[in-house]
Amino acid sequence: MGVRGLTSYVEGNHQFFTDMRFRDCRLVIDGCSLYFRLYFNSGLDQARGGDYDKFAVLVQQFFAALSECNVKPFVVLDGGMDQTDKKFKTLQERTQSKIREAHALSRGSPGSVLPLLTREVFLQVLSELGVPLVQCISEADFEIASLAKHWGCPVLTNDSDFYIFDLHGGYLPYSFFQWNNVSGKATERYIPAQLFTVNRFCSHFNHMNKQLLPLFAVVTGNDYTPAKITEIFFRRVELERVPVGRKSGCSCNPRIESFLLWLAQFTSPVDALEEVLDILGGQQKEKFHTQLSAGIQDYQLPRTSILAQYFSSAQPALPNTQDLPAALISQPEWLLRAFASGKLPSLVLNVLVLQKVLLIAQVENTHQPSSHITSLSIRKTIYSLLLLEKVRHDSQRQQNVTQRGRGRGRGREDLNRQSQGMGGQQCDNLCVVDEYDRQDLNLKKNTVEAQLPNSVHQLNLATVDKVPAQVRLQVLLGTLGMMDHLLQPLPPHLRLPVCVTIFWKNNSKPKPSHPRLQAMLLGLVYGELSWRTAYPDDPLYCSKSAASVCQRLSQLRVNPGQKWDLELGVAHSFSQWQSCMLAGLYLNQLLCFPLPEPRYAWVFSGTLLHGLEAAIRGGHQPESLLAGDTGAWQLYSILLKALTGPAVSATPRMSRGGGQIQAQQRGRGNAGRGPGNEGRGRASGGRGMGHGGKGRGNRSRGMMPADSDLDNRFSLLTFEWT
Repeated sequence: MGVRGLTSYVEGNHQFFTDMRFRDCRLVIDGCSLYFRLYFNSGLDQARGGDYDKFAVLVQQFFAALSECNVKPFVVLDGGMDQTDKKFKTLQERTQSKIREAHALSRGSPGSVLPLLTREVFLQVLSELGVPLVQCISEADFEIASLAKHWGCPVLTNDSDFYIFDLHGGYLPYSFFQWNNVSGKATERYIPAQLFTVNRFCSHFNHMNKQLLPLFAVVTGNDYTPAKITEIFFRRVELERVPVGRKSGCSCNPRIESFLLWLAQFTSPVDALEEVLDILGGQQKEKFHTQLSAGIQDYQLPRTSILAQYFSSAQPALPNTQDLPAALISQPEWLLRAFASGKLPSLVLNVLVLQKVLLIAQVENTHQPSSHITSLSIRKTIYSLLLLEKVRHDSQRQQNVTQRGRGRGRGREDLNRQSQGMGGQQCDNLCVVDEYDRQDLNLKKNTVEAQLPNSVHQLNLATVDKVPAQVRLQVLLGTLGMMDHLLQPLPPHLRLPVCVTIFWKNNSKPKPSHPRLQAMLLGLVYGELSWRTAYPDDPLYCSKSAASVCQRLSQLRVNPGQKWDLELGVAHSFSQWQSCMLAGLYLNQLLCFPLPEPRYAWVFSGTLLHGLEAAIRGGHQPESLLAGDTGAWQLYSILLKALTGPAVSATPRMSRGGGQIQAQQRGRGNAGRGPGNEGRGRASGGRGMGHGGKGRGNRSRGMMPADSDLDNRFSLLTFEWT
């Protein structure tokens, strides 16, 4: 929620904190706050799409520091938007702000924009490290505070609401948590930190009743308090003007300090609320009472936490199931479990509950259409899968209307009037999702229609997890315009990035140049070599030739600080790729992983790709950049063949309503067939990727080289790279 101005006020007064040596303790972590702070405080690239490889190392270092101090982390993530929509205006304002910050970055000015795949990298690293995590249904603040209270342990976040929650274990602001400065003897390692407690805070204001703090928060203003309440109250109330250093000994923000001292005169929260309402006065007093009471209730923590049961259960259920939004109660158990464990994004819940999506701003050319337009047809397939039953229900209802109309001799005009009576929807507009995206420099709502693509007809959301992998794979490949036999030579964890790259090549406007395509493939080769040379069980572990190629490529990186020479056209094109990658991986997740999860940290590095693209335009050739390692060149050649092969659908046909890429195939496209079986779009046959769909972080999905198909060409190459 966030209390306006409170963080800067409290952090500007160190007497509210206690120095501590943090060790040997549970720690509840606000996951979203953590990955934002880790990325923004590290100096990593933002203008060129992000450097996920470096970010992954940073996340590993953070949790290694906790482990060194015997701290047991439990990560809690925000989920979808609030079902009541009471915060939607605030979210729109934040998205609009990020559009302007992204534009500023594109022009070399300051700004903070989180790269698109940051969350996926963060979650994958946590899964590999075995860090327990849960994703809440909506905003996580209340659940985080409840869990910390239940366990009596501290919270690590960067949210001012935790200056209000009464937590026995206290609050550790990220700003004062020196995780990269682990100190102490070998057996007593600790992290220097500063701890905030409500009791210490209230003691500075005449030992005020801490139960008054929720009223303070909602009147001062948070994301849920109507601005009108705050404005009217502070215009009418008579607060003592407190000079700096007087009474509380605090500094900064005299309005907050004066209001706290004003509240301290009340012993009862009921009396204080009544006085606030008297000051607000007017005919809306009852309405104000309802709004303030609801806001105060948001800070009242229960005695026990459902998340405590979630983390202690061998097979955790969805947390807080008794408070599920109505639209989720009927959803299949596999989907709810997958969401709770972070294997599905918040977009899924936003579509199911609100049919609204806020698309994330990227650094791009704001004179061109949003980069997210390139991936629209992938999102339409996602929306169709999620709203399948609603679409089918509405479709059947329309058919019934049509049949009744024909039986009564109605004309088309009568039928249209009848269909408009069903929620105002036209016959060819069965179900829609409101997408909020950039148009020029403004946030604009676009209504996206979700209908039934041919490839989705045989699926049912309730049983997607039980559908054969080959069926799910064909839905994915049909959407991305890829023939399944082209996947076979590829390493399993590169199959999805290659499919996405083909989709990007065919659908982005303007089309990516040849140097841009070459840079993207070289980036995939670099990522593959980098993680394999660092993985002890891989045949390439410590390979000098592979490491030499990686070093040669890495030397071409652009300095993240050089914002003034950003190639805007290149940035826009790579932003289109990232949008396609994000939509593609969401669809792969929703289809229960018919393709193995890529190693997200190694599929894209903005500074590297910008440097490679410039080097290729300047005359460097991929052969020379990969010289000295036969396996690296062979992998590049396999990727290039998949990208430019004649069987790739270069001009996929779009269906009328859903935008789904339709399969137009001349052969079955089985793995054993040669390139002579050429066709466009989705193949209807071929072997399934049955080894590729369990869940996040499961090494059995083909993420380790030992899991690759032994009969594909790349597996043979691994023995040549030693």
